[in-house]
Amino acid sequence: MSNSSSITHFLLLPFADTRELQLCHFWLFLGISLAALVGNGLIITSTACDQHLHTPRYFFLLNLSLLDLCCISTTVPRSMANSLRDTRDISYTGCAAQLFFFLFFISADYFLLTIMSYDRYVAICKPLHYRALLGSRACVHMAAAAWGAGFLHALLHTANTFSLPLCGGNAVEQFFCVAPHILKLSCSHSYLREAGLLVLSCLLALGSFVFIVGSYVQIFRAVLRIPSEQGRHKAFSMCLPHLAVVSLFVSTGTFVYLKPPSFSCPSLDLVLSVLYSGVPPVVNPLIYSLRNQELKDAVRKQMTGCVSAAIHCLLSSAKGSQRRS
Repeated sequence: MSNSSSITHFLLLPFADTRELQLCHFWLFLGISLAALVGNGLIITSTACDQHLHTPRYFFLLNLSLLDLCCISTTVPRSMANSLRDTRDISYTGCAAQLFFFLFFISADYFLLTIMSYDRYVAICKPLHYRALLGSRACVHMAAAAWGAGFLHALLHTANTFSLPLCGGNAVEQFFCVAPHILKLSCSHSYLREAGLLVLSCLLALGSFVFIVGSYVQIFRAVLRIPSEQGRHKAFSMCLPHLAVVSLFVSTGTFVYLKPPSFSCPSLDLVLSVLYSGVPPVVNPLIYSLRNQELKDAVRKQMTGCVSAAIHCLLSSAKGSQRRS
């Protein structure tokens, strides 16, 4: 009976068997990666460079965009490379690293979403106490807590998962390394310990989701008391997309991790995994930020500055070439 020491690599689940579909998958994921890079990159640079956006709300958005970029970078590039090279391999160390970093960033991302709901709750329901409750130090501490909690969560799951002996082969039925599918390869009854940790993680995620929903219930009650119809519409348009993304994130993630074995279907697992790991980093900049006029102006200013600098550089290069000739 083999164990984890004899496994040097894992085989990931491919998106397609034919070369044409593999290339389609490559170009699709390339488009998703570029969209996430551009959208989140613009948010990061705009909020960091524009002094008017140095507020708690945009500070949390900057952290969210950074986490989204990190999260999608742990899974999509490897899948793209495998499709391009027509292979399924990932090394044992690479699989462990991918599991750790994915859990790290996805957990911190979700904790930060919970903090952002609290930020909106204080801004709308307790505006007079906003600066006292969400000062610069408090915001840094909350963001650091989200990153730290994500790190500890990932370390705990990764260490426990890869400490189990594996004797069920090396085929992971997913396009990236995730704990439930690696646990299926375990030949030890101690996998129940990790299964218990997964259940606890889902319960914590559910608790955060309940906190988010509760925060927005209070927000909606406050918004409904606003006499201006335009003010109510603006508040609702800001809250509902957030709840939609959180609902998608929680429902797909919970189903992937806690679904009964009888519901196991590789195609369905692939779709759900893409939804909760690949779609939010692309959609988040649109629904959280680019609908905001302040950030739109900052992004437009940033892009104008970049284009102007590029044109100035090209003109300077052209003039230098003419002088040398």
